[in-house]
Amino acid sequence: FRSAFGEVPQRLGVIGAGVIGLELGSVWRRLGSEVTVLEALPDFLAAADDQIAKEAAKAIKTQGIDIRLGARVTGTKVSKKGVTVTYETAEGSEKAEFDRVIVAVGRRPNTGGLGAEQTGLKLDERGFIEVNDQFLTSLPGVYAIGDVVAGPMLAHRASEDGVMVAELIAGEAGIHRDYRCVPWVI
Repeated sequence: FRSAFGEVPQRLGVIGAGVIGLELGSVWRRLGSEVTVLEALPDFLAAADDQIAKEAAKAIKTQGIDIRLGARVTGTKVSKKGVTVTYETAEGSEKAEFDRVIVAVGRRPNTGGLGAEQTGLKLDERGFIEVNDQFLTSLPGVYAIGDVVAGPMLAHRASEDGVMVAELIAGEAGIHRDYRCVPWVI
């Protein structure tokens, strides 16, 4: 098996218990790593339905993955032996030793270097391009969809948004999107 790691680490730390962190932790556990997932939030899969989150937590724990909720990472130190991760819990400061660490704490839009300030393209405080309900930006005739606009960062959502914009440009009535109903899976 080839990866950026070069070999399967004996002890793997994953910072972030979202979709990506859990998927990667699960894969590395099946490859033989002892996996510990550190999640700052007190709830497991807070964005999911409570019953689904509860069942998912059972399934993940059955795999032998150690999930530590309410563990806010405050520092890391890399040495030849591995990585020491310091984190805060309700009980105080704790440390964990890993051979490797994966940081999976979310995604952000890649809008740097677009020249937003020079062109008048409005971005929000997180760097997302501001759009109206038809995906028009602050620039006349310029639309934005996908991971650069607020909403679920999912390929199928971006595809549907693209279809809507194409319909609008063609003079058709674009379909309203309700992102509360967008399916996602772990």
